[in-house]
Amino acid sequence: MRTDLVSEPGDANRPNEDFADVGLAASGQGGCAILLDGVTPPAGESGCLHSVPWFTARLGGALTELTLSGRDLTPACILSRAIERTAQTHADTCDLSHPRTPQATVVMVRWSAETVEYLVLSDSALLLRSPSGGVTPVLDDRLARLPRSALATEALVDARLRNKEGGFFTAAADPAVAARAVTGTVPRSEVAALAALSDGATRWTETFRQGDWTDLFGLLAREGARSLVDRVRRLETADREERAFLGRGKTHDDATVVYVEL
Repeated sequence: MRTDLVSEPGDANRPNEDFADVGLAASGQGGCAILLDGVTPPAGESGCLHSVPWFTARLGGALTELTLSGRDLTPACILSRAIERTAQTHADTCDLSHPRTPQATVVMVRWSAETVEYLVLSDSALLLRSPSGGVTPVLDDRLARLPRSALATEALVDARLRNKEGGFFTAAADPAVAARAVTGTVPRSEVAALAALSDGATRWTETFRQGDWTDLFGLLAREGARSLVDRVRRLETADREERAFLGRGKTHDDATVVYVEL
């Protein structure tokens, strides 16, 4: 097994709000990869005393522990329990009903000698490569399917679309959101390698159109996670003034990649 993990903040003067971890089972027969992309709230509008990195660290830690220890639990059940456990740590001090309470996208993968189980919630991505080289993207595309006019302002996203029917879902304080995730199981024999990526890293394909998912996976396999993030940074910097690709979005985003060869 080979693993490669890179997580880099979009701004050196701000904390990285992503979380990533790779865990190996004590038996040596399995493991997991976890990736969270924290959602940055407008200043002073979260209803919470805690930062997004505080939230992603606790939710991510709970996911890693439960994924490795709860072999009888499904990925959706694990996410539900991890959200509940994290919410309990600050329910007495914070307004967890606030639409901007700390939250994150989620990618979870768990493998054993027999299966690979996965869960994806919101716009981070999971890529699975078969022994023959075919790459299958596992995506929760609800946010991508929304009309661009509906995303005109952050206030509109929160009020009408975030964690609402007809919108999109993230892991915040409601354990029931786990039922909204994209989940599945495939035989271990059908997965030779996998990659989890936050949307700051998937910009190489989704924003700058440098290649498709198969091309992105090939780049990871040949050159590693560091090379992918560096390439994204160069593309972002080149588009800083023209905004031909980035539009009104921020120039640099937190970028995280977890690559695993099984």
